Amino acid sequence: MKKAVIFDLDGTLVNSIGDLCEGVNRALEMCGLPTHPEDAYRFMVGDGIMKLFERALPEGCRTEEMVGRIRDIFVPWYEVHNVDRSRPYEGICELLEELKGRGVRLAVASNKYHSATLKIIAHFFGNIPFEVVLGHRDGAQRKPHPQIVEEILESMGLERDEVLYVGDTNVDMLTAINARVDCLGVAWGFRPREELAAHNPLAIIAHPSELTNYL
Repeated sequence: MKKAVIFDLDGTLVNSIGDLCEGVNRALEMCGLPTHPEDAYRFMVGDGIMKLFERALPEGCRTEEMVGRIRDIFVPWYEVHNVDRSRPYEGICELLEELKGRGVRLAVASNKYHSATLKIIAHFFGNIPFEVVLGHRDGAQRKPHPQIVEEILESMGLERDEVLYVGDTNVDMLTAINARVDCLGVAWGFRPREELAAHNPLAIIAHPSELTNYL
């Protein structure tokens, strides 16, 4: 039996695409650059905000300086507005309550920058006892590097076979493979089922209530 579940955040616990889209498009507009429809951002996220900005910029503008300009506009806005349109996915709150009731230990591992990760978890899941919540921090490796999972395992005193990792993108599937932990893909997130299936997760679930079948 698994003792703990490590969740990705964006596209797994929370549908955050609306706020991300609005923030990046706002920054692009302020720089006189074309914007993107909301659905396009589903394929830009997952590797942290700097990679998001790079993907959102036109090909000829993907310089370090331009990425930095977008970041300088986006981050102060997003710090204030990152829960305006974001919402937990249907069934997530009920799942977390059930896991809490069963005594399953909980953690979050996200490529979103750390302060925003903490704020979103506190805002939507303040009654859920997540033991460790980690976003990307300066100097840390981003997923799919296993560092963030290994930090959580060490902090919680867990062995690899005691943990289930849950995510919605190829980055998450590769993170679990690299960390040598069992993984579930979720079909309600940002990426198509085929992207997840290519990495042979334990299963791909269509609704949060199915997760407890794999504990």
